Amino acid sequence: MRENLHRFFRAARGVGVHVSPAESIDAMRAVAQVGISDRAVLRDALLLTLAKSQDEKLALGDCFDLFFSRPEPRQDQPETNNDDASQDTDQSPSSSSASERGEGQPPQGLGPLAQMLLSQDRNAIAAAIASASGAASLSDIRYSTQRGIFSSRILDAMGLQRLRDDLDQLTATNPALAERLRAALDALREAVRDTVSQGLALYAREEAENLRNEILRNAPLARIERRQVAEMRALIRQIARRLRERYSKPRKRQRRGHLDVRRTLRRNAAWGGVPFLTAWKRKHRDRPKIVAICDVSGSVAQVSDFFLLLIHSLHEVVDDVRSFAFSSHLIEVSDVLEAKSPEEAMAEIMSKVGFGSSDYGSSLVDFEKDFMSALTPQTTVIVLGDARSNNLDPRADILRRISERSKRLVWLNPEGRLAWGFGDSEMPRYATFCSVVRQCATAQQLERAVSDIVATYQ
Repeated sequence: MRENLHRFFRAARGVGVHVSPAESIDAMRAVAQVGISDRAVLRDALLLTLAKSQDEKLALGDCFDLFFSRPEPRQDQPETNNDDASQDTDQSPSSSSASERGEGQPPQGLGPLAQMLLSQDRNAIAAAIASASGAASLSDIRYSTQRGIFSSRILDAMGLQRLRDDLDQLTATNPALAERLRAALDALREAVRDTVSQGLALYAREEAENLRNEILRNAPLARIERRQVAEMRALIRQIARRLRERYSKPRKRQRRGHLDVRRTLRRNAAWGGVPFLTAWKRKHRDRPKIVAICDVSGSVAQVSDFFLLLIHSLHEVVDDVRSFAFSSHLIEVSDVLEAKSPEEAMAEIMSKVGFGSSDYGSSLVDFEKDFMSALTPQTTVIVLGDARSNNLDPRADILRRISERSKRLVWLNPEGRLAWGFGDSEMPRYATFCSVVRQCATAQQLERAVSDIVATYQ
């Protein structure tokens, strides 16, 4: 059971449940207390010790049901065999042996697998498949193309070669029994294939998800297909979670800096200089401030959801963040992002200013008129947009004043660099006043850009 639990922990990680070594030890202790005889109690014990949220509980429950369900071999015999067997019974003398009719107990001299299949002991066959799956390292399966390889490994571990020899022998001496054995072998192959498919669903899910995420991470955000939008949003949430996990904790820890030798010696003069009390040179760090300005107009409607998801994560990572959204005019959305879930916040923001015709000049005028006081020499301003202003006045002079009042100005553009400056794009003019200009056409580029920005405050 210990080995099965280790494989279950591996499968649980594959469905997105984070199982640490300490949590796996707690789970094994709980299983030792409740036992494994009652499946419902075992399920509850694992869910209580491993799941940290409702989503993890649901995912872990499905994983448990799949992991502890055992495919069983079919014991159906072809009807022609049954008819032949009945005819043989009617025609043969009553003194004929059961083995000659292909019925009754398996004859002596057959291998263990042949005897098991002929006895039709489903529990023994299922246990043998499970044992052979462990010997074949089924938990190492990663791709659907490996199904045939692992099926062959499991059958070989069960003794397929000896079974073939037994079949050759029975074909010559007892054709009816050989036919029964072939039917049982076909059912066994089907059960092994089901077991391998189950293992693929359990152990290859993480690899398949990683491959799918890697493709999505490098896919242009503006050209995501409709069927991929939900997957991309899930991927952006993973990115946001990684940002929170990576940068929230260091921000809460006090940085002691270097040891101050002089102050340490003075503090410990009463003890002859033995450093019972230490003094540290603490680094002064300016309180981080971020102002995020996000374009949610129709030209970037496909990517604005992803931008807002990342901005939502900034509010959980950095203490002082003020966020703004605009199409033809600009509004502050900080309270909405802080008070509501990402989905609710995005829906409300898009209903207020989303999908309109972009006017960067008018939006910059709104910012200068109402929110210029939010900028200090410690502020990093992040603009997320394509810089396309529909041939209206871009008011680059206001962006210059924003740049002069802030610590730095970062522009993240979802368009490719080759498109900058063509048509109604004002990116070259705006870039003159930016400290950093980054292309963020993919989720990977967006994660790197936001990560680099947040990392400067740690």
